[in-house]
Amino acid sequence: MSDDKGGNDGLKLRHRLLLRLIHPLQFLQRGMTLGVRAACFNAKGEVFLVRHTYVPGWYLPGGGVERGETVIEAIHKEIREEGHLEAISAPVLFHVYHNRRVNIRDHVLLYRIDVRQTAPRLPDHEIAECGFFALDHLPEGATKATLLRLAELRGEIETADFW
Repeated sequence: MSDDKGGNDGLKLRHRLLLRLIHPLQFLQRGMTLGVRAACFNAKGEVFLVRHTYVPGWYLPGGGVERGETVIEAIHKEIREEGHLEAISAPVLFHVYHNRRVNIRDHVLLYRIDVRQTAPRLPDHEIAECGFFALDHLPEGATKATLLRLAELRGEIETADFW
């Protein structure tokens, strides 16, 4: 009986070692990047958008998911950093998109969240402007992807698989 148990322990150890060798190889072969975006709505039904200093246009807040971070942690971090926003509802996954424009391995998870702003978000080296906007009065320069995602959320168009 003890020999059988020792055999199972040996198999488990080999399995763990094999996984540690295979995972880095899989990353090189099939690695992908993962990002999150949030459609953040206030009590008036307005959506929060940001204008970055380093790219043109208005965007839904978001960013990359860091190593060791869950997507929910990432979404809370991004809305806090980009808008001083606090979720008052649980983030609800709307859709997963493949973002071929950035990188053929990039995927974006879009969440819908009800929020409140805890303090004004002043401009800095990353965020030029931000604010809440009525859906029928979005700022000039809202990106095509932003407009499409909002139309999808409102049910005006079919949800796409590509960002």
